Amino acid sequence: MDLRKLKKLIDLVEESGIAELEVTEGEEKVRITRNVQNTAQYMQPMQYHVPQQAAPAAAAAAPAVVAEAAAPVVAGNTQKSPMVGSFYRSSSPDAKPFVEVGQSVTAGQTICIIEAMKLLNEIEAEHTGVIKAILVENGQPVEYGEPMFIIG
Repeated sequence: MDLRKLKKLIDLVEESGIAELEVTEGEEKVRITRNVQNTAQYMQPMQYHVPQQAAPAAAAAAPAVVAEAAAPVVAGNTQKSPMVGSFYRSSSPDAKPFVEVGQSVTAGQTICIIEAMKLLNEIEAEHTGVIKAILVENGQPVEYGEPMFIIG
């Protein structure tokens, strides 16, 4: 299945409002899922209430859980993944990464590669600025719309 067909299927999923589409063409199989905005309210971090008479060990454990749920917020423009695939910071395992935290980038500059269906897609910066954070590990799978970089 070529990239144009894949993009058309992604557009179809977005426009129709369905949550998931699976297409089989010969030996190739594609599943496209989208994040539904309404489910965000059900995915809130759990809040723990420790009763006043709880054991000291339980009271000490509760703040640790809350601390893990709070992630540092970095201000800037979020560069999101335009497709589902595997995220790579460099063109080959031996090559240096396209960008590092603190490096200046210009709009249109290649900042990573996403491998989708055996195709290597160079992803370009959407904004000019400085890389504030890299949110995805090298080789990790990414979803459509998943934040990858913070550019400020």
